[in-house]
Amino acid sequence: MTSTKTEFREVVRPHLPRLYGLACRLVGDRAEDVVQDCLVKAFRNFDQLHDRDAAGGWLRTILLNLVRDAARSQERSADEIPVEQVDESYSLYRKIADEDPLPYSDTLHLDFLSCFSIPDVWAVLDELPSHYRTPLVLVHMYGVPTAEVAQALDIPQGTLLSQLHRGRKRFEQALWEYAEQNDLLRETEEALP
Repeated sequence: MTSTKTEFREVVRPHLPRLYGLACRLVGDRAEDVVQDCLVKAFRNFDQLHDRDAAGGWLRTILLNLVRDAARSQERSADEIPVEQVDESYSLYRKIADEDPLPYSDTLHLDFLSCFSIPDVWAVLDELPSHYRTPLVLVHMYGVPTAEVAQALDIPQGTLLSQLHRGRKRFEQALWEYAEQNDLLRETEEALP
Protein backbone atom coordinates (compact mmCIF):
# COMPACT_ATOMS: atom_id res chain seq x y z
CA MET A 1 0.00 0.00 0.00
CA THR A 2 2.85 2.40 0.78
CA SER A 3 4.34 1.98 -2.70
CA THR A 4 0.91 2.77 -4.19
CA LYS A 5 0.67 5.93 -2.06
CA THR A 6 4.15 7.00 -3.11
CA GLU A 7 3.46 6.30 -6.79
CA PHE A 8 0.12 8.13 -6.59
CA ARG A 9 1.77 11.14 -4.97
CA GLU A 10 4.47 11.24 -7.67
CA VAL A 11 1.92 11.00 -10.49
CA VAL A 12 -0.49 13.59 -9.05
CA ARG A 13 1.87 16.22 -7.62
CA PRO A 14 2.78 17.94 -10.94
CA HIS A 15 -0.91 18.37 -11.78
CA LEU A 16 -2.07 19.89 -8.50
CA PRO A 17 -1.51 23.59 -9.32
CA ARG A 18 -3.45 23.41 -12.57
CA LEU A 19 -6.16 21.25 -10.98
CA TYR A 20 -6.55 23.71 -8.12
CA GLY A 21 -6.60 26.68 -10.50
CA LEU A 22 -9.34 25.06 -12.53
CA ALA A 23 -11.32 24.28 -9.39
CA CYS A 24 -11.00 27.91 -8.23
CA ARG A 25 -12.46 29.09 -11.52
CA LEU A 26 -15.31 26.60 -11.45
CA VAL A 27 -16.38 26.52 -7.80
CA GLY A 28 -14.62 29.47 -6.13
CA ASP A 29 -14.30 29.11 -2.37
CA ARG A 30 -15.06 25.39 -2.47
CA ALA A 31 -11.98 24.66 -4.62
CA GLU A 32 -9.93 23.00 -1.87
CA ASP A 33 -12.79 20.68 -0.96
CA VAL A 34 -13.42 19.73 -4.58
CA VAL A 35 -9.72 19.06 -5.23
CA GLN A 36 -9.56 16.97 -2.07
CA ASP A 37 -12.62 14.97 -3.15
CA CYS A 38 -11.03 14.58 -6.58
CA LEU A 39 -7.81 13.22 -5.08
CA VAL A 40 -9.68 10.79 -2.84
CA LYS A 41 -11.67 9.48 -5.80
CA ALA A 42 -8.53 9.31 -7.95
CA PHE A 43 -6.64 7.38 -5.29
CA ARG A 44 -9.48 4.88 -4.93
CA ASN A 45 -9.43 4.33 -8.70
CA PHE A 46 -5.70 4.69 -9.24
CA ASP A 47 -5.49 1.14 -10.58
CA GLN A 48 -7.66 2.25 -13.53
CA LEU A 49 -5.03 4.74 -14.71
CA HIS A 50 -2.98 2.63 -17.11
CA ASP A 51 -1.12 5.47 -18.84
CA ARG A 52 0.62 7.72 -16.30
CA ASP A 53 1.13 10.34 -19.04
CA ALA A 54 -2.65 10.77 -19.21
CA ALA A 55 -2.91 11.60 -15.49
CA GLY A 56 -3.65 15.31 -16.08
CA GLY A 57 -6.67 14.64 -18.28
CA TRP A 58 -7.82 11.81 -16.00
CA LEU A 59 -7.70 14.06 -12.92
CA ARG A 60 -9.42 16.91 -14.79
CA THR A 61 -12.23 14.54 -15.82
CA ILE A 62 -12.72 13.40 -12.23
CA LEU A 63 -12.79 17.03 -11.07
CA LEU A 64 -15.30 18.00 -13.77
CA ASN A 65 -17.53 15.07 -12.87
CA LEU A 66 -17.52 16.15 -9.23
CA VAL A 67 -18.34 19.75 -10.20
CA ARG A 68 -21.08 18.60 -12.58
CA ASP A 69 -22.62 16.28 -9.97
CA ALA A 70 -22.60 19.07 -7.37
CA ALA A 71 -24.25 21.47 -9.83
CA ARG A 72 -26.95 18.91 -10.66
CA SER A 73 -27.58 18.32 -6.99
CA GLN A 74 -27.84 22.06 -6.37
CA GLU A 75 -30.24 22.51 -9.30
CA ARG A 76 -32.49 19.74 -7.97
CA SER A 77 -32.62 21.36 -4.54
CA ALA A 78 -33.36 24.86 -5.81
CA ASP A 79 -36.93 26.04 -5.33
CA GLU A 80 -36.97 28.12 -8.47
CA ILE A 81 -34.59 28.42 -11.37
CA PRO A 82 -34.93 31.78 -13.12
CA VAL A 83 -35.12 31.73 -16.89
CA GLU A 84 -32.11 33.65 -18.12
CA GLN A 85 -32.53 35.78 -21.21
CA VAL A 86 -29.52 36.03 -23.46
CA ASP A 87 -29.71 38.40 -26.37
CA GLU A 88 -28.23 36.23 -29.14
CA SER A 89 -27.90 39.26 -31.40
CA TYR A 90 -25.82 41.25 -28.89
CA SER A 91 -22.48 42.37 -30.29
CA LEU A 92 -19.88 43.98 -28.06
CA TYR A 93 -18.14 45.19 -31.19
CA ARG A 94 -21.27 47.09 -32.33
CA LYS A 95 -21.99 48.33 -28.80
CA ILE A 96 -18.52 49.87 -28.49
CA ALA A 97 -18.78 51.45 -31.93
CA ASP A 98 -22.26 52.87 -31.19
CA GLU A 99 -21.46 54.16 -27.70
CA ASP A 100 -17.95 55.38 -28.62
CA PRO A 101 -16.75 55.41 -24.99
CA LEU A 102 -13.24 56.48 -25.96
CA PRO A 103 -13.86 59.10 -28.67
CA TYR A 104 -10.21 60.03 -29.19
CA SER A 105 -9.14 56.47 -29.93
CA ASP A 106 -8.04 55.15 -33.31
CA THR A 107 -8.15 51.60 -31.93
CA LEU A 108 -11.43 51.81 -30.05
CA HIS A 109 -12.07 48.11 -29.52
CA LEU A 110 -8.55 47.31 -28.38
CA ASP A 111 -8.56 50.35 -26.09
CA PHE A 112 -11.86 49.18 -24.59
CA LEU A 113 -10.45 45.73 -23.87
CA SER A 114 -7.26 47.22 -22.41
CA CYS A 115 -9.41 48.92 -19.75
CA PHE A 116 -9.77 45.50 -18.09
CA SER A 117 -7.16 43.95 -15.84
CA ILE A 118 -6.92 40.18 -15.53
CA PRO A 119 -8.77 40.29 -12.18
CA ASP A 120 -11.54 42.32 -13.89
CA VAL A 121 -11.96 39.64 -16.55
CA TRP A 122 -12.09 36.89 -13.94
CA ALA A 123 -14.59 38.91 -11.89
CA VAL A 124 -16.88 39.08 -14.92
CA LEU A 125 -16.45 35.36 -15.60
CA ASP A 126 -17.11 34.49 -11.97
CA GLU A 127 -20.52 36.17 -12.16
CA LEU A 128 -21.70 34.04 -15.08
CA PRO A 129 -23.94 31.04 -14.33
CA SER A 130 -21.85 27.86 -14.07
CA HIS A 131 -23.40 26.29 -17.19
CA TYR A 132 -21.81 29.15 -19.18
CA ARG A 133 -18.71 29.77 -17.07
CA THR A 134 -17.51 26.15 -17.00
CA PRO A 135 -17.37 25.64 -20.79
CA LEU A 136 -15.88 29.12 -21.36
CA VAL A 137 -13.13 28.57 -18.81
CA LEU A 138 -12.30 25.06 -20.00
CA VAL A 139 -12.28 25.82 -23.72
CA HIS A 140 -10.98 29.38 -23.85
CA MET A 141 -8.82 29.64 -20.74
CA TYR A 142 -7.50 26.09 -20.44
CA GLY A 143 -7.59 25.09 -24.11
CA VAL A 144 -9.48 21.84 -23.53
CA PRO A 145 -10.98 20.53 -26.82
CA THR A 146 -14.77 20.87 -27.05
CA ALA A 147 -15.26 17.13 -27.58
CA GLU A 148 -13.42 16.42 -24.33
CA VAL A 149 -15.39 19.08 -22.44
CA ALA A 150 -18.70 17.72 -23.76
CA GLN A 151 -17.72 14.22 -22.69
CA ALA A 152 -16.54 15.35 -19.26
CA LEU A 153 -19.73 17.35 -18.66
CA ASP A 154 -21.80 14.47 -20.05
CA ILE A 155 -23.65 16.64 -22.55
CA PRO A 156 -23.91 16.42 -26.34
CA GLN A 157 -21.29 18.41 -28.21
CA GLY A 158 -24.03 20.48 -29.89
CA THR A 159 -25.32 21.50 -26.46
CA LEU A 160 -21.81 22.46 -25.41
CA LEU A 161 -21.34 24.57 -28.53
CA SER A 162 -24.66 26.29 -27.84
CA GLN A 163 -23.60 26.98 -24.24
CA LEU A 164 -20.30 28.39 -25.49
CA HIS A 165 -22.07 30.70 -27.94
CA ARG A 166 -24.59 31.92 -25.37
CA GLY A 167 -21.86 32.15 -22.74
CA ARG A 168 -19.74 34.37 -24.99
CA LYS A 169 -22.73 36.63 -25.68
CA ARG A 170 -23.51 36.86 -21.96
CA PHE A 171 -19.83 37.48 -21.23
CA GLU A 172 -19.75 40.34 -23.76
CA GLN A 173 -22.81 41.93 -22.14
CA ALA A 174 -21.33 41.44 -18.68
CA LEU A 175 -18.04 43.04 -19.77
CA TRP A 176 -19.88 46.17 -20.90
CA GLU A 177 -21.96 46.31 -17.71
CA TYR A 178 -18.86 45.78 -15.57
CA ALA A 179 -17.03 48.56 -17.41
CA GLU A 180 -19.93 50.95 -16.81
CA GLN A 181 -20.38 49.99 -13.15
CA ASN A 182 -16.67 50.30 -12.38
CA ASP A 183 -16.04 53.53 -14.31
CA LEU A 184 -13.62 51.83 -16.67
CA LEU A 185 -15.00 53.91 -19.55
CA ARG A 186 -14.37 57.24 -17.89
CA GLU A 187 -11.88 59.34 -19.78
CA THR A 188 -8.95 60.71 -17.88
CA GLU A 189 -8.06 64.38 -18.18
CA GLU A 190 -4.67 63.45 -19.64
CA ALA A 191 -6.34 61.62 -22.55
CA LEU A 192 -8.10 64.76 -23.73
CA PRO A 193 -6.24 66.97 -26.27
